[in-house]
Amino acid sequence: MTRVLVAYGSSEGQTATIADRIGDVLGDEGHDATLVNLNHPPTGLDPGAYGGVIVGGSIHVGSHQAYVTDFVREQRSTLNRLPSAFFSVSLSSASDDPEARSAADDLVEEFLEDTGWDPDSTLAVAGALKYSEYGLLKRFVMRRIARKSGGDTDTSRDHEYTDWDAVETFAAEFGTLL
Repeated sequence: MTRVLVAYGSSEGQTATIADRIGDVLGDEGHDATLVNLNHPPTGLDPGAYGGVIVGGSIHVGSHQAYVTDFVREQRSTLNRLPSAFFSVSLSSASDDPEARSAADDLVEEFLEDTGWDPDSTLAVAGALKYSEYGLLKRFVMRRIARKSGGDTDTSRDHEYTDWDAVETFAAEFGTLL
């Protein structure tokens, strides 16, 4: 059994839900996963105390959360030494437009280049439109963006686009690196 840190940043909760599923898959594979929200990490968090690390963040307005970026920059030598992986959550990954999906992949590459991290694997995965989590202005803006990109515009409910099979495969494959 290997201890695995699953550290993430989440704005509306979908990245946290994905991190939780990754932890469940790792647990099913016999590993001990510890989930940590990087917006409120425990004092003295030491990624080097784990046998592997998975980091996740979501893309908003063209970049990942600053606190996720800061964590990776601060821990890059440890992350580059251990088995590690990165997952990036965005609505662009849900698009039928290959250009939009390519843009999401490009943001992953930019993140890795900016932080100096070379993880063993990456996953760009679709998130969710969580209209119920948005205030009036954000709901209006997100609906407008969804309309332009052919997404769901019914604001009376949330819309999930995450490919759970891809998430589970990503986690299981990471487990084989440990």
